[in-house]
Amino acid sequence: MQIALENDSEVEAMCVMANQVQDIIKISEAMTYEKYIDDVLNLIVTVTATITQITTCSLWLIDKRENPLTIRLKTSRGIDTDLFYHKSLALNQGVVGMVATYKKPLIIADVLKDRQFKEKDMARRSGIVSMLGVPIVYKNDKLLGVLNCFTTKPHEFSKTEVNLMSNLADQAAISIFNTELMVRAELAKEELNTHDLLMRANNVLMQQRKIAADEASDWIQQCSDASCMSLRHVAEAILLTCPLPHNTSYFS
Repeated sequence: MQIALENDSEVEAMCVMANQVQDIIKISEAMTYEKYIDDVLNLIVTVTATITQITTCSLWLIDKRENPLTIRLKTSRGIDTDLFYHKSLALNQGVVGMVATYKKPLIIADVLKDRQFKEKDMARRSGIVSMLGVPIVYKNDKLLGVLNCFTTKPHEFSKTEVNLMSNLADQAAISIFNTELMVRAELAKEELNTHDLLMRANNVLMQQRKIAADEASDWIQQCSDASCMSLRHVAEAILLTCPLPHNTSYFS
C-alpha cells in the first residue's frame, strides 16, 4: 500500500534531518570500528620497532573484500606511506606477496638489487637497504598479513632475529584476529539496534498518524527512497523529530 507524503516541506525536513543523522552516525562508526583496527595495527608496529630496535617497519593486511585477494599497506613506522607507489598488491606480486603466498620469512640483503622488490624509489628516498618480512598467520593456518622491518645499513638478519620477528607476528595475529571478532560482534549488535529503531519508528508513526503497521513501514520506505538514506537513518530522524509522549510505550 502506498502512503502519500503529506507535502514537500515534510519530505524536505525529513531529508535534512536524515542527512544530519547520517553524518553523525558515519563519524561515530568510523571512529569506533576503524579506530579499533588502526589502534591495534599502530601498536603492533610500535612494539615491533621497540623490541627489535629497528625503527623502520610496515604492516600489510589481507583485503578480504577483493577477489582475488590482495594485500594492502595499513600502517608503517619510519617510512612516509605516501612514498609507496604500490599500496595494494596481488598475493603473487612483490616481496610482500611472496611472504604472503609462501607463509615463510623472507630476508633481502639489498632491496635495491632485488628484482621482486617493487618500492625502489621509496627505498632510495628512505635510505632502506636490508629487509626482513614475516607472515602474520593465525594458528598456523589463517593468513592475515605481513610484517616487515628494514635497516638503513647492510644487515645480516640472524636466526634469533627471524625467530623474534616471527614470534611478534604470531602475537600480532592473535591481536588482529580478536579485534576483527570484536568488530564483527559490534556490527551484529548494530544490526539488532537498527531493527529496534525501525520498530520504534513504526510505532511512533502508528500512534501519531493513526495508521496501520504496514502503512507506517511504507511511509518509512518512501522517506528512505525520497532522501536516498538508509531505513536506519530515516528511523533515527523520525525518533528525533516525532518522539512519543513519556507515558506512551513504543511497543504498545
